[in-house]
Amino acid sequence: MATYLIEREIPGAGNLTSDQLKSISQTSCEVLNQLGPSIKWLQSYITNDKIYCIYSAPNPEIILEHAKQGGFPANLVSEVFTIIDPTTAD
Repeated sequence: MATYLIEREIPGAGNLTSDQLKSISQTSCEVLNQLGPSIKWLQSYITNDKIYCIYSAPNPEIILEHAKQGGFPANLVSEVFTIIDPTTAD
């Protein structure tokens, strides 16, 4: 399975309440359960007007299907080829 970064443009995302984020997360998990074990949501990062999500999936099409079924935008889906961090410099 590959790792993907999904960019979701959601105006005001940084102002979403914990209840709203919980509701979004519940919807996402319900759709993931319906799609089966081949797609996994790993984590998300919330910024002012975007949510960046990290998923493990066999292809970008299933990520787009998740977005469609969940009613989420998926403005950009990019495969992650390598991860680096400060230890890469060692």
